[in-house]
Amino acid sequence: MSDVVHDPESTRDRIVASAGEVFADKGFDDATIREICQRAGANIAAVNYYFGDKETLYVETLKAAHEWRMSQARMPEWPAGTPADLKLADFITTMVRRMVVGDSACHIRLLLRELLRPDSVCADVARDYIRPEFESLQAILRELVGPGLRDEKLRMLAFSIVGQCLHYRVADALVRKLVSAEEYATYTPEFLAKHILEFTNHAISGYAPGALRKAGREGRDA
Repeated sequence: MSDVVHDPESTRDRIVASAGEVFADKGFDDATIREICQRAGANIAAVNYYFGDKETLYVETLKAAHEWRMSQARMPEWPAGTPADLKLADFITTMVRRMVVGDSACHIRLLLRELLRPDSVCADVARDYIRPEFESLQAILRELVGPGLRDEKLRMLAFSIVGQCLHYRVADALVRKLVSAEEYATYTPEFLAKHILEFTNHAISGYAPGALRKAGREGRDA
């Protein structure tokens, strides 16, 4: 118990960091508290002391992963009057920068695992970290297409944008096999964001002709 009492912040942080690696590798069901604590160099009783149970530790680990993801590229705070096409360019660029990170990032692997098999215990994580940005994206799209488009179709547009951004992380290994190393090297976050923005703008223009400036000003000339 001395490990718990004498160095609480360090111990708690080590447990969360270790849990991120174990949950990312094995998933919630197969991860064990014993292995997490062994990696953290912590007493096994520390999980109960700080988190209460495995589910709470998992939620805290997901929150830490989302905080890390957001820290890689913060969504800008747009001043009043910012054109919607520029906000869309910023949104897509930020999403891509968050996704295109090193393969060693266990946070991304954990979030992708949770994306494929979401757990009911993480409803508050989706509410606090994912829904606000998804609603922000829908609001931007609503500005672009106007009030006539059904809400369901607007959400599908938003899902399509997010899906394009996720593709270059989820299918990274396959993409590497389909293109040359030289071409892959050109797939920088800026290059990918510009492509996704151009593709998206063409799609949106079918719902709201003339509503967009020329390709979102080419993604601010990205």
